[in-house]
Amino acid sequence: MSATLSASTLLAVPLAPLAGSFLAGVLGTSFAGNVIGRRATHTLAILGVFVAFVLSAMTFYSVVFEGARFNETLYTWMVVGDLKMEVGFLIDSLTAMMMCVVTFVSLMVHIYTIGYMEEDEGYNRFFAYISLFTFSMLMLVMSNNMLQLFFGWEAVGLVSYLLIGFWFNKPTAIFANMKAFLVNRVGDFGFILGIGLLAAYGGTLNYGETFAKADELAKLTFPGTDWMLVTVACICLFIGAMGKSAQFPLHVWLPDSMEGPTPISALIHAATMVTAGIFMVARMSPLFELSDTALNFILVIGSITALFMGFLGIIQNDIKRVVAYSTLSQLGYMTVALGASAYSVAVFHLMTHAFFKALLFLAAGSVIMGLHHNQDIRWMGGVRKYMPITWITSLLGSLALIGTPLFSGFYSKDSIIEAVHESHLPAAGFAEFAVLAGVFVTAFYSFRLYFLVFHGKERFDQNPDAHHGHDDHGHHDDHGHHEPHESPWVVTLPLLLLSIPSVLIGFFAIEPMLFGDFFKGVIFVDAEKHTVMKELAHAFHGPVAMAIHAFSTAPFWLALAGVAVSYYMYMINPAVPAAIKRACQPIYTLLENKYYLDWINENILARGARALGTGLWKGGDQAVIDGALVNGSWKLVGWVAGLVRWAQSGYIYHYALVMILGVFAFMTYFVWLNK
Repeated sequence: MSATLSASTLLAVPLAPLAGSFLAGVLGTSFAGNVIGRRATHTLAILGVFVAFVLSAMTFYSVVFEGARFNETLYTWMVVGDLKMEVGFLIDSLTAMMMCVVTFVSLMVHIYTIGYMEEDEGYNRFFAYISLFTFSMLMLVMSNNMLQLFFGWEAVGLVSYLLIGFWFNKPTAIFANMKAFLVNRVGDFGFILGIGLLAAYGGTLNYGETFAKADELAKLTFPGTDWMLVTVACICLFIGAMGKSAQFPLHVWLPDSMEGPTPISALIHAATMVTAGIFMVARMSPLFELSDTALNFILVIGSITALFMGFLGIIQNDIKRVVAYSTLSQLGYMTVALGASAYSVAVFHLMTHAFFKALLFLAAGSVIMGLHHNQDIRWMGGVRKYMPITWITSLLGSLALIGTPLFSGFYSKDSIIEAVHESHLPAAGFAEFAVLAGVFVTAFYSFRLYFLVFHGKERFDQNPDAHHGHDDHGHHDDHGHHEPHESPWVVTLPLLLLSIPSVLIGFFAIEPMLFGDFFKGVIFVDAEKHTVMKELAHAFHGPVAMAIHAFSTAPFWLALAGVAVSYYMYMINPAVPAAIKRACQPIYTLLENKYYLDWINENILARGARALGTGLWKGGDQAVIDGALVNGSWKLVGWVAGLVRWAQSGYIYHYALVMILGVFAFMTYFVWLNK
């Protein structure tokens, strides 16, 4: 590919998975009579995503090594006054990197799905959904304007609703997808308000045109207040990110999304939906840099999410939910980096996290398959010798997650911790404590999962639900107490391929992405006000030196302590966790109830909203509108008509009497006036 990017080639990137989704969803389902079988369905869907990945890799090469750029409108939908609503692409290093990550992880998930969903009746429908999900995310990251960004934003939310509730006969799945949909609507309300403010005062939806007016927007105040307009707009935009990227308190939908099939758990939590908010804030860095208030807000929210969601991962027993709370915590780390003005560090962690988190989710699904759809880690143990590929890839993913030196997660996670340490924002003190404490917590729950699943005494033959439980697919499990078995190659191949970047990509990418020209002209940082990246660059002496230095830093020893404590408590002295639980029962109850946020949402916010709606319905609609205005008006007309009807009797003597009385009244009036 030449240094000039072709619009038709770029258009093929999102349209290829869309075509695969259409063919699988129409020809491969009962909608068109199941014209094509399973093999043809997954072949078409995978081919679409593979084409998108190849074209994305070619685009990445042209952008990074040949300096190619693309920022053009492809289609004008409508023009309202001076406001243009368009479809267009902005291809730079940030977009090219996201395109590669999204398509590669999606390709791995597509291949994995062949084995995982093999026995499911909705096999073809699932492929249609995940390909459509890939299309939606690509439209989001490739957009050059806020209208298309919002389209992709809502599209991934809609498809996630379909995927989380994929097993629509399971009540828990239906509750989970409705919960995800409603919570995301709360965040999206703030998001569209932010877009509306920028469009109203900037007069454009285009990124470049909006950023060019950033200095003008910085001088404006929000009407009726002394708040900076850009502060209000950025906080509104970030509220949208809080919903999509599952930040406290709008995080509650993400753990419940585990009711969907494991492949979509990996796709949602690794490289697509939950990273949309992180990507959006990084893309909007020229605006966020103008408001320290917004950055402090982001820093606090990210810190709370990073630490307190990690605590919840400690007590989970469902293998997928442990990994889900890990995702929440890591998203908090990315958000903290955004708040510290280290946008490139946040995007770097987004990239490394996409690989090792997809690896961990798919490995968890492999374990679930190998244990005949048992998901409770308390009834596992000793799986290592039965599932060697799943074991070694899970270990690599866990080591990357906790920030082991030389692994990809180490470079991005340690850079976040160092960025917070160098930040001079008021909220940086709390944020530094949160991310450091989160290192120990992450290592503890990650290796609690690892040790309980792959080491120790075999407990899968003691599972009380093995004969009468329901598996991950919602079908009855008739497998009984069979021994675990390694998954087929369509499952293990994605694990092996994902483990490579999980180990290596941080080592090779840290220098160009954080300290080189990779994001030059793409991510903007006010180096005078926010010196974090300058300080990080000053302290960086190469990836090898960084890894060697790590052995003398607090994060390494905190992570090692988390692994050691986990090993002692679950491998050497299993009585300790039970004793701690008895001694700290109130804290355990608080964690078990997820800080009672679900209870607050359901019993206070939801009931309050329902009471308000009922009050407006009965008091406003029925009493005022129907009762006073609608019914009251016709009653008044009827009463007046009744009086008039009484006067218009039709008898001549009545009219004569009225005329005589009228003449008498006028005579009396005029006589009184002449006195």
